[in-house]
Amino acid sequence: MQEKVTFESDGLKLSGVIHIPDGYKGEPLPAFIVCHGFVGSKDESHAQVQAEMMETFGYVALRFDFRCCGESEGERAQVRCFDQVADAKNALTWLAKRPEVDPKRIGITGHSFGAAVSVYTAGVDDRVACCVSSCGWGNGERKFRGQHPTEESWNKFIGILEKGREHKQETGQSLWMSRFDAVPIPEALRANLSPKAIMEIPTETAWSMMNFRADDVVANIAPRPLLLFHTANDIITPTIESIRMFEKAGQPTELMLIDTMAHFPLAPDDAPRTKMMMKGWLDKFFPSPLSS
Repeated sequence: MQEKVTFESDGLKLSGVIHIPDGYKGEPLPAFIVCHGFVGSKDESHAQVQAEMMETFGYVALRFDFRCCGESEGERAQVRCFDQVADAKNALTWLAKRPEVDPKRIGITGHSFGAAVSVYTAGVDDRVACCVSSCGWGNGERKFRGQHPTEESWNKFIGILEKGREHKQETGQSLWMSRFDAVPIPEALRANLSPKAIMEIPTETAWSMMNFRADDVVANIAPRPLLLFHTANDIITPTIESIRMFEKAGQPTELMLIDTMAHFPLAPDDAPRTKMMMKGWLDKFFPSPLSS
């Protein structure tokens, strides 16, 4: 069952969809908050695929649009990482009140940018019982350097950000840039983006990402379970990001790399293997009574 819902975060109404497994019989179940990717959407996206996967695994799942994205309130595309952490925490507060949910067994998951937000949220909020990161990142500047590996591409990227800072100081207005100038994605992989994804961002969003470091808090998640899942040789978010987080994390933490160069492990070609690996880990560290 899927139900459209709304909840409040810092005075803004956020739009979500809650998934209830078919086997729900009235006893509270473990649940997951599902965070979408970079200026993305809860709908027609990796986040929707993740939520539906969790539902089939026997978990309640809440996918939602962060403020300024999708159907949620807030000035469109004015995304700030710590605002998204606040949204995730408020999603947890709302979800814990649902009768279908065991409030002490709420995990968080996300893909790419949503994974970074998930790890940070779990690191600063001990109500989060489990964290599953998919192709996430732990240090914004290191991530951007990996995404702009040549001196020419790095200088172009930093030049846009510096120009945006100057423009904001002089005019009080944001300077906008293509999302692909911030996070390059090959043309062949852009079909994996939600059709509701935002294509232009203010430079302040990129600065926010540059200064965001889930690395700093990942060790706080232990002894709660953490899975760092990444595509090997990721050509969008460098695989080294999950490796560096693994090095800083406590136990129990597992790092899983799937043998593909893409960035979307739940795309059709890789989804069966990805789901099998994730379900095996969840059955061990954060099982649902509905798991089969």
